[in-house]
Amino acid sequence: MGGRSITMLGTGLIGDFYTMTLHGQRGRDSVGVVYSRSEERGAAFAERWGIPRHTTSMEEAINDPETDVVVVGLPNFLHEEAVALSAAAGKAVLCTKPLARSAEEAKRILDIAESAGIFAGYLEDLCYTPKTLKAIAAVQGGAIGDVTWVRSRETHPGPHSAWFWDKDKAGGGAIVDLGCHCIEIIRNFVGKTNRPIDVMAWADTLVHPIKAEDNAVVLIRFESGAIGQFEVSWTFRGGMDLRDEVAGTEGTIWMNHFLRTGYEMYSSGGGSGYVAEKLESTEGWLFPVGDEVSELGYVDMFTDMFNAIENETEPMETFYDGYVVNAIMDAAYKSAETRQWEPVEVDWRGGTTERIAKDVTHHEGHAIVKEEVLPDGRRKLILSHKDTGSIFDVVTSG
Repeated sequence: MGGRSITMLGTGLIGDFYTMTLHGQRGRDSVGVVYSRSEERGAAFAERWGIPRHTTSMEEAINDPETDVVVVGLPNFLHEEAVALSAAAGKAVLCTKPLARSAEEAKRILDIAESAGIFAGYLEDLCYTPKTLKAIAAVQGGAIGDVTWVRSRETHPGPHSAWFWDKDKAGGGAIVDLGCHCIEIIRNFVGKTNRPIDVMAWADTLVHPIKAEDNAVVLIRFESGAIGQFEVSWTFRGGMDLRDEVAGTEGTIWMNHFLRTGYEMYSSGGGSGYVAEKLESTEGWLFPVGDEVSELGYVDMFTDMFNAIENETEPMETFYDGYVVNAIMDAAYKSAETRQWEPVEVDWRGGTTERIAKDVTHHEGHAIVKEEVLPDGRRKLILSHKDTGSIFDVVTSG
């Protein structure tokens, strides 16, 4: 089967990562035209990646007769326009995270794509890291039982382009930029049929002279009783810290994606060049990443998207997922202001999830709360009394 011809909208860092991946993965898809708001940047990007055509007209780029798929790698405030033009052209569209600046805007984008009947994929790369995909499969296979708690952390010294720091253009600060990743990672582990109920958030601007928040900690309560927790920061020093933890009734998963990858290097500063994304120094102890586009999920993400297009199936991450993420972020911003739990207001399609319930075992009619083996081999049981509910313990010979 032949490859896909792609229009790339945007020439920033994400455009570089996307094009690097597309020109390297599957071996047959390529960017045929690139759009940039700057003629100079567009020309430089086209030369850097061997792209035959570049333009400063978004409409021209999307309507290119050879284009099959439009990839939106633009600032948040341009997503709706880009999706609307792609829908009008009947082109499949893949949009970077976050889908929008608010749930209201995200819902409009979702409705535009669905009304046009076009393929629409949400480019949430960190849900596609090799470790994450394996961990999700393990959780879905029951390896750790019912998920009770998920913690996702993304922190670094701040984004690369000016628009990220502009609250109106971006829709927010670190929550919109980084929290969108964390939320969707959490949703994949607790299950996408698990409705987010409400949110408690702290957010503040601690360091930078901006209107948006540069630090936040957020809790999300789900229908099952599970809790999602995420921590985001634009003031963390030392590179990019990407970590996820998943706790279940039968097990635990820990993942470190960037700062502790098994590759550590010390340099006195004699070398030069790129080491890893968001790393601020090229001397001292460094933590390079072997294959960034793979480790950050881009390879598996685009493989999933293009396979779904060809098979006429839904990708793992859809525009609806992006909309739910925006709804959770809206609740987080409201909670940060009110300092109380705020409901997630969302047009929910995900069904229902039963509350976490572990099978209870008994000893002489009393419910076992916990059991353990003592150093001398005896068995200790902590029990809930069958009549009074009081907690007591007994020790047995085995």
